[in-house]
Amino acid sequence: MTAQQATGKTTLKPLGNRVLAKRLEEQETLKGGIILPETAKKKQETATIVAVGTGKTTAEGKTLPIPVKVGDTILMDKYAGQEVTIEDEDFVILRADDIIAVIQ
Repeated sequence: MTAQQATGKTTLKPLGNRVLAKRLEEQETLKGGIILPETAKKKQETATIVAVGTGKTTAEGKTLPIPVKVGDTILMDKYAGQEVTIEDEDFVILRADDIIAVIQ
């Protein structure tokens, strides 16, 4: 199954064994009015699946489906994937193998 993410006029469709995910916003609690700069903030390892590729193709030509679907919340490797910005929104394109778990 091929999924697409439409963001305004731009459509981004992951290919093969890849998914498009949007990192969840970190809940930040500041003590004593200290504000952390963006570079010091920890990367979120949780994300929501926005689009799913077709799956991995084996040497025999068989397609193995990706075990997640659009809307799933996942736990991923901290530095996995390629970060992209589309129309002022940040996304991550990562391989299905970089998904550690589905959060239910």
